[in-house]
Amino acid sequence: MARDVLERYFAAFNAGDVEGMLAELDEDVAHHVNEGGVRRGKAMFGEFCAHMARCYREKLSELVLFASEDGTRAAAEFMVDGTYLETDEGLPEARGQTYRLPAGSFMSLENGRITRITTYYNLADWLRQVS
Repeated sequence: MARDVLERYFAAFNAGDVEGMLAELDEDVAHHVNEGGVRRGKAMFGEFCAHMARCYREKLSELVLFASEDGTRAAAEFMVDGTYLETDEGLPEARGQTYRLPAGSFMSLENGRITRITTYYNLADWLRQVS
């Protein structure tokens, strides 16, 4: 079941379907942003997705999913293929630079919904690629 949730979530990500992603989340989801704070709730996650869509166009490839036997923990490893579209505050100027980064997401699930998402990628590597 956890793998099914992740498959739907990441398929929605690659389709640019924020509503599809939100459908897999618990109302009180905790989103641990790479090198950032924790955003709580679907509304905050939706705002994050809108910001990301404005500044970046990303697709995930080489996706590998992992899930615990009890379905309460899951992870995904993937490559992020992206284009930097609009300058994100505090980051280098966007000029349509492309990048490719290995990344991973770690998730907790309860009652068939994602309750926690922690995503990691190497920010220094991204900065090197877009600078």
